[in-house]
Amino acid sequence: MEYTFASATILLILITDPLGNIPLFVSCLRGVSPKRRTIVILREVAIAFMILLTFMVVGDGFLRMMSLTDQSLRIGGGIVLFLIALRMVFPHPDGPLGGDTRGGEPLIVPLAIPALAGPSALATVMLLTSQAPGKMFEWIGALTVTMIVCAIVLMLAERIQAWLGERAMMAFERLMGLVLVAISVEMMLGGIRSFVHQL
Repeated sequence: MEYTFASATILLILITDPLGNIPLFVSCLRGVSPKRRTIVILREVAIAFMILLTFMVVGDGFLRMMSLTDQSLRIGGGIVLFLIALRMVFPHPDGPLGGDTRGGEPLIVPLAIPALAGPSALATVMLLTSQAPGKMFEWIGALTVTMIVCAIVLMLAERIQAWLGERAMMAFERLMGLVLVAISVEMMLGGIRSFVHQL
């Protein structure tokens, strides 16, 4: 599958899943004062952005250093994405990324990692650059737009949750999970096809 700026942006938004992360952010920030919540959200989004950008820039070199092929990344990333997508379609009590029972103001875990910069997002940004390293500025642009969308959605999290209601949020998350299942299967099939052609 050949990605463009628009398709890469949509893919990254689906994977980072800002709407699906609303309940997680709301529950994690419940003990944080309302004045601090915006600062915490922006900080966590910035941390996730820096982590994803780092993997995007050095990911191809890292893959070569570890002797990992594009095919293994596609198949491995597809499997991880498939498992997370399944938890979106069939909700788990701990959410798609597992629970975190620690109190206090969250730092990096679980909001930046793995909620935004999870294994599937890391695999996806490395996959984008390994498939088309010449489009690096497009991928950075897609990641930037994705993080801006995440920041806006998460800053409005409580309002969106109250406006849409729990049932609509669950339905939307399941729909996004279904789309991600299809994307993950396509990633795995692409890796398998490429591997078979090399035999």
